[in-house]
Amino acid sequence: MKLDNDDDVTRPEDLMASTEPRRVTDLVEGQPQYVTTAGNETVEVRPSIDAAGKGPIQGAAYAGDSRQLLDEVVPESIDLVVTSPPFALQRKKAYGNKSPEEYVGWFLDFAEKVYEALAEDGSLVIDIGGGWQKGKPLRSHYHFKLLSALTDDNGLLADRFGETFNLAQDFYWYNPAKLPTPAQWVTIERIRVKDAVNHVWWLSKSDAREKPDNRRVLKEYSDAQKRLIERGHDAQSRPSEHELSDTFDEPAENGAIRPNFRNAIDNSSTIQSSAELLENLDVPEPLLEMVLEEGLTEELVQTLGAAHTEDNVLEVANTRSTTPYLEACKETDTEIHPARFPRELPKFFIQFLTEPGDTVLDIFAGSNTTGQMAQQTGRKWLAFEFEEQYLEGSRYRFQEPEEIHSGPTSAPAAQNP
Repeated sequence: MKLDNDDDVTRPEDLMASTEPRRVTDLVEGQPQYVTTAGNETVEVRPSIDAAGKGPIQGAAYAGDSRQLLDEVVPESIDLVVTSPPFALQRKKAYGNKSPEEYVGWFLDFAEKVYEALAEDGSLVIDIGGGWQKGKPLRSHYHFKLLSALTDDNGLLADRFGETFNLAQDFYWYNPAKLPTPAQWVTIERIRVKDAVNHVWWLSKSDAREKPDNRRVLKEYSDAQKRLIERGHDAQSRPSEHELSDTFDEPAENGAIRPNFRNAIDNSSTIQSSAELLENLDVPEPLLEMVLEEGLTEELVQTLGAAHTEDNVLEVANTRSTTPYLEACKETDTEIHPARFPRELPKFFIQFLTEPGDTVLDIFAGSNTTGQMAQQTGRKWLAFEFEEQYLEGSRYRFQEPEEIHSGPTSAPAAQNP
C-alpha cells in the first residue's frame, strides 16, 4: 500500500535508501508503548520491541514522565528535540499545565536532561504560546523569562547545570483558527486584539552550522514568479538602479528561501468542536459548566466570536475540518488530545534541522504529530508522553482508518493527518 503523502513530501523509502536504518529503541532503556518499522511503502505498528521481529524499528513511543525517560536516553544520541509543552496559563487544562510563576523552574528540569541527550550539533525547538497576567489585560513575560533562563550565560540553566543553549533563531507561528481570547478583554471590553501568534524558539548546543539547510524547506515560487521563469527576462535596470541580470529567470533552487514567520498553511489546522473551543476561552467556570449542561455551546461560541476582531499579525489562511486521527479516536471512543499542533510546524523543523536517518524526539508528544512527520520524512523518532491515553490514540496516525479495529499486530500504511 502506497503512502498517502503531500506532493512536497519525498517518499520515505527513497530517503532511507542511503542510510542504514537501526533500531531506534537501542537509544532508550525500557519498553515502549508501541513501535513502528522503517518507513518503506508500508509501516507496521507493533505493541512491543519483541512483536516487531528482527526488522529495523524506526519509531518508538514511551509512556511516562519525560524527566525520567530522558535519564534512560543514550547521551548525545538525539539530533533534534521538537516539542510543544503545556503553556503557562491561568486556567488549568486537562492535560496539565503550570502557572507562569512556577513555569521556568519546572521546565529547567527537562531542559537540563535534553541538553545531555542532544548531539553536539543538535537542536531544541520549543513552540510556546504567551499568556496573560491574572485578572489584568496585560501580558505575562514567562516565555521570555524561559528564553533568558535557557540561553543567558548567567541564566538559571547556567547556574544549575553549568551549560546554556544558544538562540539560533526565533520563529513565529500564526494560527488564524484561534478564537478571540481572553474573551473579557477582546470581545467584551474590546480593549485588546486576539492573540494568534506563538513564539517558536530554535535553540542549539553549538553554533548550528552543520545540520541546518534551508534548501530542504524552500517555499514554492508564486504563480507570477513561475510565469517569469517560464517566459524568461531581459536584463535591465530597475528605478532603484538595482540591476536585474538575465539569469534572474534561471534560479539555482526550486523555490524561495522561507522567512522566519511561519503562517498557517492551507489545511494546516483542524476545526475543533464548540465544546473544545470553549475550553480555550477565558470563560468563568460556573458559566462554562452551565452552558455545557444546557447544551448551549454553539450559542456561546457565536456570541463571543461573532464580533470582528483584528489579529496581531495580518495574515489569512485556510483550515481543514477533519483528520484520520480525529475520526479514528471518535470511532474507537479514544480520548482526543485537546492541544494538537499542525503537522507543518514539526515537519518544517525536522526537514530544516535534520537529515534522513537522524533521530527526532518529542518530550511532550501528545498525539505524536512530531513522530508522524519524522516517519514520513525518513527520520527515526522517539515520543515521550505522560498521559497514556493520549499516546494510545497516537498510534492511529500511522494506520489506515479501515484497519484501526484489526488490533496491534496489523501492518497498515502510514497516513497523513
